[in-house]
Amino acid sequence: MHIISKILIALVAVEHLYILWIEMFAWETKGKESFKGSLAPELFKPTKTLAANQGLYNGFLAAGLLWSFFIEDPIWQKNVASFFLACVIIAGVYGALTASRKIFFMQALPAILALAALLFA
Repeated sequence: MHIISKILIALVAVEHLYILWIEMFAWETKGKESFKGSLAPELFKPTKTLAANQGLYNGFLAAGLLWSFFIEDPIWQKNVASFFLACVIIAGVYGALTASRKIFFMQALPAILALAALLFA
């Protein structure tokens, strides 16, 4: 189970690096594809700076999850990973409630599975 939790945490981190890339560097191209139906096409250019800011926050989440792999103390490693997974879950639930239900399945659910695997490892 320990290996499964690490794989799931890594997948959540990679997902948030991908979100960082979309929101910071590809907002007007891939962002338009990803958020089709959620945001009017003419709003992507004027919201580019806001999206980049959101992307940076997603990068911090990914950095925290990746940092947990380099912590030698197993208790602190678990605590740090749990904290950042909880942050991802809260962000995903909030996004699902305020923007699109799809966010729950794309963001919160993988983090919930990773956190469950971590807690039961």
